[in-house]
Amino acid sequence: MTRTIVESKTKTAVIGFDEPFCVIGERINPTGRKILNVELEAGDFSRVEADALAQVAAGATVLDINSGAVFSNKMAEDPRYADNNFVEPTLMKQLVEVVQKTVDVPLCIDSSVPGALENGLAAAEGRPLLNSVTGEEERLEMVLPLVKKYNVPVVAISNDDTGISEDPEVRFAVAKKIVERAADYGIPAHDIVVDPLVMPIGAMGTAGLQVFTLVRRLREELGVNTTCGASNISFGLPNRHGINNAFLPMAMGAGMTSAIMNPVALPINATKIAEKKAEVAAAGIILPEDMDDETFVTLFGMGSTKPRAGKEMEAIRAANFLTNNDEGGANWIAFNKPPSADGEGGRGRRGGGRRRRA
Repeated sequence: MTRTIVESKTKTAVIGFDEPFCVIGERINPTGRKILNVELEAGDFSRVEADALAQVAAGATVLDINSGAVFSNKMAEDPRYADNNFVEPTLMKQLVEVVQKTVDVPLCIDSSVPGALENGLAAAEGRPLLNSVTGEEERLEMVLPLVKKYNVPVVAISNDDTGISEDPEVRFAVAKKIVERAADYGIPAHDIVVDPLVMPIGAMGTAGLQVFTLVRRLREELGVNTTCGASNISFGLPNRHGINNAFLPMAMGAGMTSAIMNPVALPINATKIAEKKAEVAAAGIILPEDMDDETFVTLFGMGSTKPRAGKEMEAIRAANFLTNNDEGGANWIAFNKPPSADGEGGRGRRGGGRRRRA
């Protein structure tokens, strides 16, 4: 059976057909996160540390590190900061070093900048996953030598010089091309993790069926592991968690072995708590004066004031149990154990939650 080995200094994560689903935490990524961009520009990595800890507590066994920041203030002072080739290599090294000091799980080095990829690989302890190579000739010639040099596995995204095709046959052909080109460098198929590209179901009604068919073909015909950006399937739709929760177990059933995703349900912010309290008061409901915010949001089904495992993690853990990749249901039972007084155990509600085995 195909097994892709990803390692930190002390831990091993195995992506494989007969392994628990591998969750690759996506939150260490400044793209679209204005606050994180500002903090990184100021040299503040506290949010990165918090995101790393929260994702591992929620069940991520690999952490994706993306260095695609935009330093607007520095750009105004020095035009070199407008070039990602200048910004990302240094930032990637810093991010990798910070995350490795914070948690001990394997990493996924994620950038479109060659220098950032190499800096990340050089700084990473163990055997990280590289994200990513595509079927574009320039990208193949740039990334595959790095994969060979550092002896690491790589995510292969099924688009090429013509862009992203809506035709699943074309996407399969691109994946096959990458696997074959990798073989020319002596890179085995078990070190290729193919992303067949998940299209939004709201824009393409056959997107789910396409992915399930592609994953089966990639597994049976090419013998490779697979991954995806899990939230792409629900883009633009209401109740995205509901779609994601159905999609992930179905993709797992088709043979998908990992996903790049957010494993964390973010805390309820103070504004929403205040709005709900006002609504409750307006309804004439009298609550104990000493009720804390965590008890309040739990009582009214709002979530938690602290990071915890998201609903998608519940679906994944259930699917692991149902596919006999959770021996005796130990992880499922631990995940559903009520929190103790000291905050340990149970759905990450108190920052706890048992990690899945690597």
